[in-house]
Amino acid sequence: MNPVAITGLIVAAIRAEESKRSDRLFEDPFATVLAGEDGRRALAKYREAAGLSVPIIEVRTRYFDEGLTRVVNAGIRQVVILAAGMDARAHRLVWPSGTRVFELDQPEVLAHKAEVLASVKPSCDRVVIPVNLEHDWTEPLRASSFDPARPTAWLVEGLLQYLEEPSVRTLFARIEALSGSGSVVFYDAVGRALLHAPQVASTLAVMKELGAPWVFATDDPGSLLSKGWAVTLDDPAELGRQWTRWPLPAVPGMPPLGHLIEARKA
Repeated sequence: MNPVAITGLIVAAIRAEESKRSDRLFEDPFATVLAGEDGRRALAKYREAAGLSVPIIEVRTRYFDEGLTRVVNAGIRQVVILAAGMDARAHRLVWPSGTRVFELDQPEVLAHKAEVLASVKPSCDRVVIPVNLEHDWTEPLRASSFDPARPTAWLVEGLLQYLEEPSVRTLFARIEALSGSGSVVFYDAVGRALLHAPQVASTLAVMKELGAPWVFATDDPGSLLSKGWAVTLDDPAELGRQWTRWPLPAVPGMPPLGHLIEARKA
């Protein structure tokens, strides 16, 4: 599997661990089988390098779960998950009748997920689109009954840090071109300070060793979209403290090391 796809197995392994906690932030009954032994081994290596672990994946997962649930319950029926990886939301979330969820990712990633979840029926109309997101994925999406005139909920989770900035800009330009009025984009972004913070140097080194180095960061993630979008930024550390799961105290004056973002098109 492509090295960047290994990160999807790591995320699944983290979600599997979270699902077993009594104070879990969410429950993913498919994460254990999606992670497999490869995911658990990669997570062990990641954890060994990281030392003190903060629950960024866990907080991020709950944030996007709640955001997607809120907007589809408010009427959006078209959802696109870019770089879907081992995301099982099409199977585990409760979707209103008539919701169509498009999952885009590399062919080998989606094939692995199809094999693992072959006996599980999704809780929505799930459309799988094998595609390299570095190429133009808009035409395959349109050809799969996607309607750009309708409002869409987009999810770009855990992807941007692995892309060069021109690819990030192109990705958001394509999202904007396909977003009808009332569309919402959920995404996350790493802050610039995090790429140079001594306390995460070992974590960044192991990600590079796994073949998935972090290369993109921004302190202004709202600027990835045009002025026609209303952007809300959330600090994952602050959310983690609200949910009583963040192990580090707040440091006055310290900027967030990343953001969780919700952007809505007027």
